[in-house]
Amino acid sequence: MKPAILYLCHRIPYPPNKGDKIASYHLLKYLSQHYDVYLGCFIDDPTDWQYCPKVDSLCRETCYVALHPTQAKLKSLRALLSGQPMTLPYYASSDMRKWVNRCLDRSRDNHPIRKALVFSSSMAQYLMTVSPDLHKVMHFVDLDSEKWRQYAEKKSGLMRLIYQREYHTLARYEKQVCAAFDVSCFVTDTEKNAFTAQLPDSLHLKVRTLENGIDSQYFSPDASFSHKTDYLLAQENYVVFTGAMDYWANVDAVCWFVQTVWPIVLQHHPDSRFYIVGSSPTSKVKSLSKVPGVVVTGRVADVRPFLFYAKAAVAPMQIARGIQNKILEAMAMEKPVLTSPLGIEGLEQYPWGQALHHQRGQAPFALQLGQAQYEASNTFNGDRHLLPPGPDQMGTGAVVEATKATGTGTIESIGSLPGQTLFVSDDSRENAQWVCVQLSAPRQPATVSRHWIKTHFSWEARLSPVLSYLEAHHG
Repeated sequence: MKPAILYLCHRIPYPPNKGDKIASYHLLKYLSQHYDVYLGCFIDDPTDWQYCPKVDSLCRETCYVALHPTQAKLKSLRALLSGQPMTLPYYASSDMRKWVNRCLDRSRDNHPIRKALVFSSSMAQYLMTVSPDLHKVMHFVDLDSEKWRQYAEKKSGLMRLIYQREYHTLARYEKQVCAAFDVSCFVTDTEKNAFTAQLPDSLHLKVRTLENGIDSQYFSPDASFSHKTDYLLAQENYVVFTGAMDYWANVDAVCWFVQTVWPIVLQHHPDSRFYIVGSSPTSKVKSLSKVPGVVVTGRVADVRPFLFYAKAAVAPMQIARGIQNKILEAMAMEKPVLTSPLGIEGLEQYPWGQALHHQRGQAPFALQLGQAQYEASNTFNGDRHLLPPGPDQMGTGAVVEATKATGTGTIESIGSLPGQTLFVSDDSRENAQWVCVQLSAPRQPATVSRHWIKTHFSWEARLSPVLSYLEAHHG
């Protein structure tokens, strides 16, 4: 018999079709190889109940609690009177608490639970006051409080005040959780370091990194999957965004792209398409389908055909914390990727090294790894800089090149950027230039990106540190 572990998630860890569920599922799958898992989680999407048998097959025991988002939002308002983050009453459940307490009752059987792993700070409330003998690991994933700060910057009036309050109260609660748990994890060193900087020195050793991975056999252009969809993808010239389309950061990203980038693209490629692929699109996202060339698919059986036929994937995140799974998936499918400086977190060690970083007002970097060079046309009034290869670059004869914009260039001036490309910018015109280049060229596989993903992002390698985190008390 394997040792027992309690695993708490704020959402059922299946199907692995969006960011948090991808990570929580692979963590469950990994834990089940080493422990008898007692899983407690919420189900906030009625279509997810069908997946309970799949999750049951990985667990010794499960507890599923229905969560109705509208009711939960109303319940969360109680926090305004208590000084709590609204996140806590949103996920508060007497049924979940009773089940957790029963699992931890050492007299229940001869299979006591001495270890616990919590996925998402909202679930820490169920273990804050339990026996100190229970070894507890908190996987924050991202610094959620920082997301609320970013949300507040996008709002005004009363909503801005409410979101600012959530930022401050949740940041305080995250520190309390770190103090109460034995180990706290984040998916990137950037998140870990940002959190550690807020803590007293006595808690620093408790904070660790537990990175996300990707199933590069599943996300592969050579994988066996049906290419049939409701769309004529092979005949269309398009770029794609993938993700859960009821998640605010994704909604914000596609709205920004359609409003500021897409009109410029359409001027030069009027027959092109922008596919927004993901479940549960909000009314705001659905309304984007009224814009020429924009296609909102809603839930699809498989995102891989949409990535396979795309000229490029875009992830122009204006709100982001942690690593973006959508970027990993696109890279694994050998797609050139466009993202923002916020979206590049966790990918800083991509073979181009520190040249990836670009902030608004600085020179944009259109980076190319491989022998093809960035050829600026005579109409582009800019300075070209050839950067020497970094120590992490793969292959022979690899060059990294960037073009410094002066603001007087034209769409045609961006030149040729085929193949192994990761473009990082938060400027709408620069993004439009890059997209136009991808749409003008035949599909070319970003093979270096896939090789890097396969080498550095296997789930087995990324999750293996959790075993040591669960073994001994830290700090």
